[in-house]
Amino acid sequence: MKNIVVLTGAGMSAESGIATFRDSGGLWDQYKVEEVATPEGFMRNPQLVLDFYNKRRRETINAVPNQGHLLLASLQDHYNVHIITQNVDNLHEKAGSRQVLHLHGELMKIRSSRNPELILDADPLNPDTKLGDKASDGSQLRPHIVWFGEAVPMMYDAERITQKADILIVIGTSLNVYPAAGLVNCVADDTPIFLIDPKDVLIVRPNVTFIKKGASEGMKELVGLLSNL
Repeated sequence: MKNIVVLTGAGMSAESGIATFRDSGGLWDQYKVEEVATPEGFMRNPQLVLDFYNKRRRETINAVPNQGHLLLASLQDHYNVHIITQNVDNLHEKAGSRQVLHLHGELMKIRSSRNPELILDADPLNPDTKLGDKASDGSQLRPHIVWFGEAVPMMYDAERITQKADILIVIGTSLNVYPAAGLVNCVADDTPIFLIDPKDVLIVRPNVTFIKKGASEGMKELVGLLSNL
């Protein structure tokens, strides 16, 4: 069974109503990065940061996978599929994908602000984290999100998985965010790469097939292409 590795970004979940960060009108037009996505911002105004991610968490709970998510999950019937996502929502899991690695953390998890390995599942029925909510080590609970300036602890595993890809699929990411964008260079030169995005994405690699569509329409086309490989 061939190994398919899928790298997904914000464009994967946009059709499900999940707000993107970098597009015009996205979250970074409404919030300053340094206020809600850095350790320093959390230290300055933890209430603002908690409220920001509480809102994102409730958005995720109510979101449903789009056809792109579902078609990716269906590839598991014929391939060994690993999904490496920059997204912090759980839509891949909701769609039925079994092997999902979250590079930048997960909204539906919270953790100690002192020990990054002390991680808890958020309660979907009571998802908000409040000031005064403590981890077992006595520290304030914070979102289980990799903020700017923090290490990306899952990168080693992501690189190891990507190196074994027989086929690489890239969906809905500008390939501008590092170190995640560097994963495309972990595959061999003769590995076919399929890049699904309605926008122009710069990638300096051989064997790239561009599908200039959104996630759902792009995945429909890709399923047909894969059947001909």
